[in-house]
Amino acid sequence: MSIEKCREKFIEFLSAKDLRVTQQRLAIFEACHTLGGHFTAEELLVEARGIDPSVSRATIYRTLPILIESALLREIDVGKDFKFYSIAPENANEQAQVFCIDCEKIYEVDAPFLGWYGSTVSAKFNLRPISQRLQIRAKCQQLELSGTCPNKSA
Repeated sequence: MSIEKCREKFIEFLSAKDLRVTQQRLAIFEACHTLGGHFTAEELLVEARGIDPSVSRATIYRTLPILIESALLREIDVGKDFKFYSIAPENANEQAQVFCIDCEKIYEVDAPFLGWYGSTVSAKFNLRPISQRLQIRAKCQQLELSGTCPNKSA
C-alpha cells in the first residue's frame, strides 16, 4: 500500500475513533515511513522530532498503540526491555521473524502456511484467529565461529 493510501487510512481510523488528527500524530506516521525497517520508540522519537520538534515522548507512546490498532504498524516483542516496530506489510499474518539475539537484527521471512495453520488450530477449539506470529530466536553462527558479526555495531 502506498504511503498516501496509508495516510488516508490512518486519518480515517482516527476519525472513526473520534480521535483528533494532529500534526504530531501525522509527524509520527511520517517518521515511521521514513525510518522503514525495524525501529524502536526512541528511534521513532528522534525521527519524528526532525519532522515536528513539538513531538514528545508521551505522544510517541500514546500514538504507537493507535498505529498498531489501525493495522498500519506492527509491534515486535523480542523479549528485551524495549519493543521494535515496523510498517505492517499487507501479508503480515503470513510472515515470521528470525531474531538474532547477538546483533538484535530481525529478519522477515515469508511463511504462507501461517494463515492455514492458525485457522486449522483455532477451528479445533471453535475459535477464529485474529492475529498470530511465529518468531524464532537465534544466535549468529559467524560470531560464534570467528568472534565477529557483520550486523553487530562496534
